[in-house]
Amino acid sequence: MAYKISDDCTACGTCIDECPVEAISEGDIYKIDPDICTDCGACADVCPVEAIHPA
Repeated sequence: MAYKISDDCTACGTCIDECPVEAISEGDIYKIDPDICTDCGACADVCPVEAIHPA
C-alpha cells in the first residue's frame, strides 16, 4: 500500500528530498503517486505536521 498525504500538508517540501523513488509531486498539497511509491515510509518519518499516512 502506498502512503497518502492528507489535507494537513503545509507544502513545506521536507518529504520530497526523502523519497528514494521520486514519487512525491509538489502543489498546494503534495501528492504521492501510488504506482511509484514503495511504501518505505521515509516521507512520513520526516513530515513535521504528520500529514503522511499509509493509505
